[in-house]
Amino acid sequence: MSENVVHLHKNTEPPTLDASVTTLTVVPDSPAAPLWVRSGRAVKAAVTHERTTTTARAVARHGLYVWGGARIVSRRTWDGRTAARYERMLRAAEAAGNYEVAAEWEERGQRFRDARHRRRMDLLHSPVDAAKGALVGTGMGIGALVALGVVLAIANEDAAQVVTPLMAVIEFIRLLITIVTVVWGPLVTIGPFLTLLALWAVGHHQQAAPAWALPANIRSGEGEPITPSIVVKALRDLGVPALARAIKEMGDAGASMLGPITIAGCGIEVDVTLPSGVATNEVQGKRRKLAENLTRHEHEVFITIPEAARTVRLWIADSGALDEPIGPSPLVTDETMTANYKTGKAPWGQDLRGDAAAISLYQRHLLVTGLSNQGKTAALRALALWLALGRSVQFWIADLKGIGDWAMFEGIAQVLIEGPSDDHVIQATEMVEEAVEEMNRRIEERRRDPSIVFEPLIVLVDEAQLAFMCPVVGHDKRPYGGSKATSRYFMAVRKLHNQGRAVDVLMWQGTQDPTDQNLPKLVREGAHTRASLVLGTESQARMALGDKAVDGGAAPHLLRQGLDKGTLVVASDGITIPAGQASITVRTHFIDEEPAAEIADRAKALRDGVATLRVVDRSEERDALADVAAVLGDAPRLRTNEVLKRLHALDANVYGDRWTNDRLKALLEEHGEEPKKSHGVMVVHRDHVLRALVNRDAEGSASTAE
Repeated sequence: MSENVVHLHKNTEPPTLDASVTTLTVVPDSPAAPLWVRSGRAVKAAVTHERTTTTARAVARHGLYVWGGARIVSRRTWDGRTAARYERMLRAAEAAGNYEVAAEWEERGQRFRDARHRRRMDLLHSPVDAAKGALVGTGMGIGALVALGVVLAIANEDAAQVVTPLMAVIEFIRLLITIVTVVWGPLVTIGPFLTLLALWAVGHHQQAAPAWALPANIRSGEGEPITPSIVVKALRDLGVPALARAIKEMGDAGASMLGPITIAGCGIEVDVTLPSGVATNEVQGKRRKLAENLTRHEHEVFITIPEAARTVRLWIADSGALDEPIGPSPLVTDETMTANYKTGKAPWGQDLRGDAAAISLYQRHLLVTGLSNQGKTAALRALALWLALGRSVQFWIADLKGIGDWAMFEGIAQVLIEGPSDDHVIQATEMVEEAVEEMNRRIEERRRDPSIVFEPLIVLVDEAQLAFMCPVVGHDKRPYGGSKATSRYFMAVRKLHNQGRAVDVLMWQGTQDPTDQNLPKLVREGAHTRASLVLGTESQARMALGDKAVDGGAAPHLLRQGLDKGTLVVASDGITIPAGQASITVRTHFIDEEPAAEIADRAKALRDGVATLRVVDRSEERDALADVAAVLGDAPRLRTNEVLKRLHALDANVYGDRWTNDRLKALLEEHGEEPKKSHGVMVVHRDHVLRALVNRDAEGSASTAE
């Protein structure tokens, strides 16, 4: 008897269909469906089709334009005939707490009523006066015509011409009546259509139709023009109760809060005088909601505080305008451009109005900060490239990123340090300290000769946060980093900030992600020009620009990371800032490495030639392992601290502050040995060092043989 075999694995082969099996395919909406069902679906599809809804919306919209236009014209007529306008303005001024303006509107309204009363009183006498005037005028006219006829009759010796002028006037009147009789019928027929067309034009201009009937681009807010009513409605719906109540009491005259709406670059600008009881910071804190009420993104609305009391200034961009590039830098397009340190201004970019933003660098310390990879180095480098076109300016540069962003300054800068290690930070600190000595020398010379003029010296440290965070401590027990009075870098920068401007020794720093630890308060407040790219928090914005700028509307923390690269908020007296504002937003020109190198070549051509000192790792000049063996001498072992002291005595320039226990340990481990503890103290064994030398020599011989 055969047994059935049960397969425990899944058969992946598709089943073979039997030709005798009929497959039934269910087709939706088959012709067999009832006629009323198919008809209903067809009607529904036709009614809900996009073309049908668009047509219906267009018909409704244009019909409602007529209704809205009639309402607007009626309101204007009512305002012109009555004192309603004055009453609204009076209520608006009272709601805003501006009682002087309220009294002025009350006086205007009273004058309007007095004039209207006089006109109405004149109407009581006007029929009699009109009748008298008509009789006198008719009599004088007939008399004049008869006199003219007498003159014609005498001249032509024909008495019949006495009535000729009178008959001509009568014939002219008959002709006018005939024309009116012919035209009146068509005019009566066409007149209503012309009236409807005029009302439609008014409604269309004011978009006087419900939102659902408006075109899709206006319903979505894309490209929607900013009008006073839109601004007032956005402010009313802002969620500030006192503001909403005041606007409600103002009625339709809420626009009295607004100044003129003016075109400003790729957007518009308007000043808003807030009602009594509403603070400016209440509106500033609602920036996102205000932008959304205006059908804009948050980054497309800027709120600043001008000099006028209880006033906010709104700048509202055209939709998408801030995402468009601003074009190349004049440094790239104008090969004849040169720089004047004292009187010139560097072309940095464009402000939000679309005007060129140029900044003076004369005797101003500079600080540029922001998050990583947002364009800080490019913005800082653009200023240095412009200044390099002035042949008298000297540069000492420390690039603590060390990836070649400043390599084009070789041949321009007298000192160029490139690298992120502690060694490079130490070299940068020594460079700044040497700048302090240069400053003191210049001050002494200026004391002896007040008329002496020095060439400007720009001491530039990019990625300066590495200098402030450097953990290395020198042989004099003073740390290189930190923010205390013992910190070498911190104190050197402070000294330059205090006195360097007087003798044109200027400190420029670029740093990222500022905190109190990597950008101390005294250093950031010592910069005359402070600029910030996008930041993470408002507290960082205050560190970068100061409380005054942020309280006045500066908001680098509201820029978009990655999307607003190169957009800076600048607080400086070296750049033109609108009256009453504490900062300005600048969209900087981006100069890539290749055009930057071309600009640097033009700068080199203007100079007589500069030998750039490239500071390198000086420990490479000596054989450190052999030096360790030499300082050990015949001693079988020495404490690591003693070895470091002997190395420092051997060559203080090489084995100074940068050599630590960790570095000595790393040197030995590299060749298979390391310091050991003896009685709880780290020591270096002479045998281990000699063995490390043998290992290194053996490795070198093997690599040579290969």
